[in-house]
Amino acid sequence: MSDARLSVLKTYKLYVGGKFPRSESGRVYEVTTRTSAAAAAGKGKWLANAPLSSRKDARDAVVAARKAFGGWSGATAYNRGQILYRVAEMLEGRRDQYVAEVADAEGLSKSKAAAQVDAAIDRWVWYAGWTDKIAQVVGGGNPVAGPFFNLSSPEPTGVVAVLAPQESSFLGLVSVIAPVIATGNTAVVIASEKSPLPALSLGEVLATSDLPGGVVNVLSGRTAEIATPLAAHQDVNAIDLAGADETLAKELEIAAADNLKRVLRPQPVDGVDWSATPGTDRMTAFLETKTVWHPTGALGASGSSY
Repeated sequence: MSDARLSVLKTYKLYVGGKFPRSESGRVYEVTTRTSAAAAAGKGKWLANAPLSSRKDARDAVVAARKAFGGWSGATAYNRGQILYRVAEMLEGRRDQYVAEVADAEGLSKSKAAAQVDAAIDRWVWYAGWTDKIAQVVGGGNPVAGPFFNLSSPEPTGVVAVLAPQESSFLGLVSVIAPVIATGNTAVVIASEKSPLPALSLGEVLATSDLPGGVVNVLSGRTAEIATPLAAHQDVNAIDLAGADETLAKELEIAAADNLKRVLRPQPVDGVDWSATPGTDRMTAFLETKTVWHPTGALGASGSSY
């Protein structure tokens, strides 16, 4: 009996509503390595066929994100932090897989890919710690001239379309997803067009990490083709243009204006360092501020108030 066997190649699928559907279009596209040697030869090594998402897939993802929004935004901040930390735990256990995928996706050495994966895992932990603290930073009591309590508190914007960075297939991806969901939003994510495989694999981790289905939905394919209907979608509340070039970003901003979406504009590619400490900007970009006034009332004839 021969010991030779065929490799079991992985079938990459979308991640929508907590499930792993193929694109309804049935289309796929080839994903190849991005090493310098492959670029010089004009063709990289074939890695996999990734789903080529359609407009219908984008609409389905928005429906799933909207359905999940009530439960996720209504969860306690502490619970959201626990779930984000669980994502980090799951990624730590599959570290070697992601090192290999990132190395192929971005043409990096194993050591450099490992550094990217470690930073991405740490980023989940960092945002997990912020879930129950961001409200104290951007909310609180406001001093007013009158017998009133005046309290401001942050609330999630809603469904956020996220164009993942094109060049940082994993660390950049995590850096734009984690702050969106840490603050109670749900996300429809368009993976890097050239390097979608780490993002599609991330769906497998999210599905087994206590994150409710629909909170994060991952699509792969032509960024412009998927982003255009999302920018114009009336049930999408905000859009992060991190993965859009200047021309596409301008088109999407115009489409987003139709229902007054919040728009986080892309930074110049040369000016983005995804390994730097992220700060709170990406969390506050997708938060609304609710301010409540309440009379303090008076206690007795003395006129003192509480």
